[in-house]
Amino acid sequence: MRTLMTRLVLLSTLLLIVGPTDVAWAQEQAAPEHHRLSQSAVEIARPFGFPITNSMVVTWVVAIGLIVFAQFATRHMKEVPEGSQNFLEWLVESLYNFLEGLLGANLARQTFWFFATVFIFILAANWVGLIPGVGSMGWGHHTAAGFVIEEPLFRGANADVNLTLAMALTFFALWIVWGLRALGPMGFLKEMFAPKGSTTGALKVLMIVVFFAAGLLELISILFRPVSLSFRLYGNVFAGETMLETMAQVPYIAWLVQIPFYFLELLVGLVQALVFMLLTAVFTLLICQHQHHEEGSAAHH
Repeated sequence: MRTLMTRLVLLSTLLLIVGPTDVAWAQEQAAPEHHRLSQSAVEIARPFGFPITNSMVVTWVVAIGLIVFAQFATRHMKEVPEGSQNFLEWLVESLYNFLEGLLGANLARQTFWFFATVFIFILAANWVGLIPGVGSMGWGHHTAAGFVIEEPLFRGANADVNLTLAMALTFFALWIVWGLRALGPMGFLKEMFAPKGSTTGALKVLMIVVFFAAGLLELISILFRPVSLSFRLYGNVFAGETMLETMAQVPYIAWLVQIPFYFLELLVGLVQALVFMLLTAVFTLLICQHQHHEEGSAAHH
């Protein structure tokens, strides 16, 4: 009898340990598969050993589309613009006036080409990524729940951290060039580490130490800017596309549930393009602020 009870206790303990795992495994196996957006882009081709991902395809489509539109809008320039020329001139002029008010006339002339290009490209890429079919067409297999996409043919361009990081690193390189051009090598170092204001004696020594330590912290912050810029844009776009895919799994009324979220993502796409442009513009202004103040003083006099 004692042996039987011992065996029952051991069997019960074994079921408590193994049972939940087996049940969870069985439920996982029985649960229908759904398409989920992968965190990294999927390689869809490798011509001549060059890897091509689905996000690269969308990037090229957006870039070519913007170039074609710009060429079409400026093909027959008119003094009184209309149609596509009117829209393009309005967009460029609005961006320029906005950045000129923020950066100053001289700095805006030097940097406008980058900030305007980044804003227009990010906005177009975000909105193109919302077109039905992006992320839902590709290669996969049939399951009990339907056809599951394993390798999407298209993926939102900014849902790939490689693209957002490339744009952030490009800005970082240009930021250094603009800073050196505005301040010179010694002025650049003074802006980072030299004490501000006029002091004497022991206080001056203390201020030198304090501002040097603050400069080191600022240097660390500057080095992390490309990471924060790239992951902010990538995270918001990736989260939005994941949310839309989750809404698409609602049975029967998925199309109706997605409508308000599509309008929300249109707004998020605009806001993220504006945030990326504004942050990069403000970072540029901070390093070139002496030149900006000199312009303001000259204009006042």
